[in-house]
Amino acid sequence: MIATQKISDKFAISLSTICAIHCFFVPAFLVLFSNFESIQYDNELIHFLFLLMTVPISFFALTLGLKNHKKSSFFILGIAGLIILILALVLGEGILGELGEKLVTLIGSIIVVFAHFKNYQTCIQTEYSFRDELNQTAA
Repeated sequence: MIATQKISDKFAISLSTICAIHCFFVPAFLVLFSNFESIQYDNELIHFLFLLMTVPISFFALTLGLKNHKKSSFFILGIAGLIILILALVLGEGILGELGEKLVTLIGSIIVVFAHFKNYQTCIQTEYSFRDELNQTAA
């Protein structure tokens, strides 16, 4: 179970990082290579697809972490980051403006990455603590 949780944390960190990179670098790429006018770029669809993958994976990893180490702070922080990402999509450029949407998305992504990183670290520490307890009991 801890191995599954570690993999899902790493995957969720990767997805959130890719989302942030996409948010800031794809528009620059499209401007630099504007002669590729055939490229249709639907920013909202891409955000929706990222969230469609990120939310269940993040929720799964954070829930497993909570079961493993019993620290709810990382779970709550991660859920808050996901809510921020969802709000960035729902409010969009129409309400937040282009820069506002990017900033809200970046903040949400950073929070999600941090929550998964701490969740991952704590699970590793919990795993080592458990092994130490087993070794001391066996001795």
